Order: sequence, then structure tokens, then C-alpha cells
Amino acid sequence: MNGSYSLSGEESQGGARLKESFKFVSEKSTPPSPTHSDQIQPSCSLSVSQVSYSVSERVGPWWDLPSYRTRWTRKILNDVSFHVDSGQILGILGNSGSGKTTLLDVISGRIGKAGTLLGEVFVNGRKLKPDQFQDCFSYVLQSDNLLSYLTVEETLTFTAQLALRRHSAEAIRKKVGMVMAELSLGHVAHSVIGGRIFPGISGGERRRVSIAGQLLQDPKVILLDEPTTGLDSMTANQIVVLLANLAKRDRIVIVTIHQPRSELFRVFNRIAIMSCGELVFCGQPGEMVDFFSDQGYECPDYCNPFDIYVDFTSVDTRCSEREAATFSRMHDIASAYRTSGIYRRMLGRIEEACQLTDKPSIPFKSKESPSGLSKLGVLFRRTVRNLSRDRMGVLMRLSQNLIYGLFVAFFVMKLDNDITKGAVQDRIGIIYQAMGASPYTGMLNAVALFPALRAISDQESKDGLYHKWQMFLAYILHILPFSIISVFIFTSFLYWTVGMYPEVSRFLCFTGVIMVPHITGELLTLVLMGVVQDPNMVNTGVALLNVAGIMVGSGFLRSNQQMPTVFKMLSYLTFQKYGSELLIVTEFHDLNFTCGTSPGPCIMDNGDDIIEQGYPGALSRYTLDFIMLYAFLPALVLLGVISFKNWDHLTRR
Repeated sequence: MNGSYSLSGEESQGGARLKESFKFVSEKSTPPSPTHSDQIQPSCSLSVSQVSYSVSERVGPWWDLPSYRTRWTRKILNDVSFHVDSGQILGILGNSGSGKTTLLDVISGRIGKAGTLLGEVFVNGRKLKPDQFQDCFSYVLQSDNLLSYLTVEETLTFTAQLALRRHSAEAIRKKVGMVMAELSLGHVAHSVIGGRIFPGISGGERRRVSIAGQLLQDPKVILLDEPTTGLDSMTANQIVVLLANLAKRDRIVIVTIHQPRSELFRVFNRIAIMSCGELVFCGQPGEMVDFFSDQGYECPDYCNPFDIYVDFTSVDTRCSEREAATFSRMHDIASAYRTSGIYRRMLGRIEEACQLTDKPSIPFKSKESPSGLSKLGVLFRRTVRNLSRDRMGVLMRLSQNLIYGLFVAFFVMKLDNDITKGAVQDRIGIIYQAMGASPYTGMLNAVALFPALRAISDQESKDGLYHKWQMFLAYILHILPFSIISVFIFTSFLYWTVGMYPEVSRFLCFTGVIMVPHITGELLTLVLMGVVQDPNMVNTGVALLNVAGIMVGSGFLRSNQQMPTVFKMLSYLTFQKYGSELLIVTEFHDLNFTCGTSPGPCIMDNGDDIIEQGYPGALSRYTLDFIMLYAFLPALVLLGVISFKNWDHLTRR
């Protein structure tokens, strides 16, 4: 099998049997030809030189202190080097855990500083600085993070508006049209992306949309992490062929891939095999066939060479004997590759690119990013358009407070002014429920809607399109009209149905107060989501904070005068303190009560007496309480911006 790999297959076409064979000739024996990619001076080259990456991990669980304090170093990448020129597509193969994704993270500059990284990355022979990686590479992740309710054209248009500044609307439209044509997406331009809840475009089309979003900035180097995962064999084949065509348009394409079809063997210009963090082989397909045959590992007829060669270089960990034997085999193959002419020629290409006297400049992506305010406007429009198309979601957001109000109104029915019939207790109960439940509805909105937006912002912020806190602000601007309408519907029904103080100005004050807990619950959830990735933990944290605020600040469970000094001081940090005082004053001020048929005068027949007994001085603090209550909103917005900025900084360390 020296220099060739044959695959016989039969297919019917006019009754004739066709037989095709794959022929490969190594690079060193290829005669000079103007059509050969290696004979044309490439416009761009990527060199990865001696990259190693290791992380330090704790040996045992946190409850076992002796082992938890002990660390061991695990090497994920070990002295990886390769070279790729523009016009070529490099396929990186290897079993799970071989280090393929980590290698792409290193190349794209997304590895952070959690471990120890050695080695260098060169583009056109120029060493990349840490702040240049983001502007040089486009990275398509394994998962497609797309907004479900946008169409393909809208998705790409919004991405272009975030990435391109000095472009008119017509220029952006043409740019999006060109990218869709390049990736064969024109037939689904007006189809929604879809998701788990409702159908949309196919998995292969979603993957092409993700790739199209990266092409809008005209990158010279495109990295793709397992773009065929989850796709059927035919669609996966189409994606790889599409990527090969992209590479032919003067780009460098590097793709990690699992179990490619044998037909793709002739599509890749370079094939790399990784195992245990080492690059076991990297060269042309024909060179790979020759290399493994020379080592005594020939590919049997009618077998997929990808599967066979990956099996030869994988380590079987099912038992210690198999692990030792397969690791020794992998090590022997890797050692043979490092002493081969293929490896020496590759090192020569790296040295040649780095020693050029007249090195081409680094081809950065389009750096015409709009201003921060313009990005905020684009993110706001995109968020509104996406979420407003979820009719059931919009209906639930507007009616969830009303549904809760129905339960309260049905339970209370009608307020009475007779103290003996619970006039005071019922009013305090309604205020307690309104203050205590409103943050929960806001929290549920954030937990249901924001994680999907956060996943997209995580990816797009790493692409340099915007900062995560800008998505946070855009989401806040989007929730304000929903919150105002939802709370107004709730208070309009509850206030007049149960018969609270019949005065329009007091109703508006009641609505204005209830607005803050609802928005605060959502804002507090967003703030915690800036640093905590698990929505369930955020859900629990917000619930506990709300319960603590009600206990300490509301004065319903225990009078503020009877609380210890520590809790009195803590109460000033809760929005429930100011909101409860406002609602008590709004409802009880100048409200007269009766004592039914009981003889003698009422012990407490005026609402002002109740205010002074439970919240002394609240009447004089009414305006101040309103100011303090609404001060929580900008404070939480500022805290959210800080949390998202800090988290973004920590993840890049």
C-alpha cells in the first residue's frame, strides 16, 4: 500500500458498475506543478511550535483534607508542533480525551491561565501576542448557540451589525447575502433557527449558520471543534466538503473530527492524529498511509483508514495490561514520527516561515466594530425580536402576577373595616404576600430566559463582538416594559377587587412600590448569574435572600423595635424594609376602623395608630422611603455590570 489507498465500491448508474480508488503521492515525490498547493506561495501560514499545556489538580475530594491538599500535575498537551498554509484544511483526529479541543483552545488564545502553557503560535512567521489571538482567529464551537426565534438572515444580520461599523445597511445586507450563498443557506434565509420546543432548520444547516457568523469578519484562519458531532453521515460529509471549499478560497481551516467517512480521506490536505496529548502524526493523507505501512500497521482493504489509524494510536484503558501494551505502541509510533522525514520537513517549514526577512503582516479579522452604545442598541433589538416571538412566553410573563393575584383575591374575597373581622390582619396579609411573592416571579423570568442569552454572550464576547455586561444591560432594557405591564395588571386587579383604599393616587403608589420587588428579583438573579453558572444554585440563593429580607426588613414577623441591633442595621440593606413601610402607610393612613357590635370605644379605630405602633415615624419618611426603594434598581444594575466584568476577567486569567 505504498503511496496509495484503495477503496472499492459499487453503485448503480445506468446499469454499470463503477469502481473508484484513492491515489496519493507523498509531497516529496510530487512533480512541480502550478496547480499544486505547495508550489504556490501561500498568502498566510500558521505555525504551532512546541506547545505544551499542563494543569494542577487536587488528588482527593474536599472532605478528605490530606488528599485535597495534595496536588498532581496532569499534562494535557505535550510538545505539539505543526504547520499549515492558506488554501489547506487540516483535520485533527483522535479519541476522546486526546487533547484535540485543548489544542484549538491554545491556538485561539482561549485557554486562560489556569494551567501552565509553553510554546509559541506564529502567523506568517510573526509571533502572536496574547491580545492578538482574538482578532486573528475565528472559532466555531462544538455546540451551536443560536437564538431560536430568529431567522437565518436575521441571525447573520445582527451579527454583522455587531461586527461591522463603517458599513451601510445595504452593504451589510449584501455581505450577509454573500456569506449565505457561500455556505448554501439561501433556501433557508427566512426560516427560523428553531430549538427543542419547536422545529426549525436542520442540524447541518444550524452548523452552517454558526460557520457563516464567523465568516462575516473575513477571517484568514478558522478553527472548528468537531463540527460534525450529532450529524448524520451524509450531512457530516457535506459539512467537511464545504469547509474544504472554504479553505480553497485562500483560508486556513483546522477542524477536529470524530469518525469521518472514508470518502473524506482525499478531502483533507493535512491530517493530524493525537493521542494522550501528543501529536502522533501530521502530514498529507498519502504520507500517512506510507508512514503507518512502514511501521507495520497497514490498513486492510475495505476499511476506513481514519478508524484504523486512530485505533492504532489509541490507548485502551480497560485493564492495566491492555493500557501498557497500547501505550507502548502509541509511544513507538510517535517516536517513529519524530524521527521521520515528514516531521523534519514540517519543522523546516516552520523555521522557513519564521526566518523570512520580509514577513507578511498578520491578517486580522475586520476590526470595524461599532461603538458601545450602537452595540447595546443592536443587542436590545435582537433580544426583543427573539423573545417577542415566543407568544406563550410573552403571555405567561404578562399574566403570571395576575394568576397569583387571582389566588389572593379568591382567598381574601373582600376587605372589611371591622377590626373584629380581621380588617387589619387581612390588609397586612395582602401587603406581605405582594411584597414576598413579587421577587419570585421576577426570578422565574430570569432563570427561564437569561441562561440561553448568557451562553450566546459567552461565545460572542470571546469572539470580540461585545462585552458580556452589554448583553446584561440589553436584557434589562428589554424586561422593563414587561415588568411594568405585568405588575400594573396584577395591582389593577388585586387592589380594586379586594377593596383596598379607594383612591387613585394610592393605587398608583401601591403599583409603584410593587414594581420594585418584581424587578429586583429579576435583577438579583441576573447579578448572581454573572458569577454562578448553575441556574438551580441561583434560584436557591435568590429565594433564601428574599426570605431573609422579609424576616429582617418587613417588620411583619417581628417588630423592628424588638429586633436585636444587628438585625436592625441589616434591615436598612433590604428593599423589603422600605417597601413594607410604604405599603403600610399607603393603605392605613387616614383609614378608619369599626369594632362591630362590641360595647365601648375601639381600642384602635384609626390607621395612623397602627402605623405608629408598628413603624414609628414612617409617615414622615414616606418620600425618603420611595427614594431608598428605587435606589436598589440602579445599585443592582451597577453590581451586575461589575459581576459580569469581573467574571469575564476571571475566565480569561
